[in-house]
Amino acid sequence: MTHEAAKRVRITGPRTTAGRPRRVVVIEEIDAQTAVGEVYLRSLMRSQLRLAVGVLSLLAVTLGGLPLLFATAPQTRQWELLGVPLPWLALGLLVYPALIGTGWWYVRQAERTEARFAELAGE
Repeated sequence: MTHEAAKRVRITGPRTTAGRPRRVVVIEEIDAQTAVGEVYLRSLMRSQLRLAVGVLSLLAVTLGGLPLLFATAPQTRQWELLGVPLPWLALGLLVYPALIGTGWWYVRQAERTEARFAELAGE
């Protein structure tokens, strides 16, 4: 049995961009202050505002809820851990890691939003 050697075929031809989506040149649209650029910029600002309002709402509910909890449920003020009252622990120690964690998460999300916008802009 003889095996014929497989022929190598080289295909040469012009490259086509039919399957690739075209990038919108957003920066030029924004610089020229066109309606399209304004829409993109407004969209970026709206997503950043939505993120900021969400984070502030989360902090207001959680951190603002602690004093409210201690005021409405007086028995929680009597609880102690290692001789330290629970309100002191919660407001003095637990708040700071929560703020740092929330700040870290906010920065990551804001950077992700800006990276998506930069990708869309073609930078």
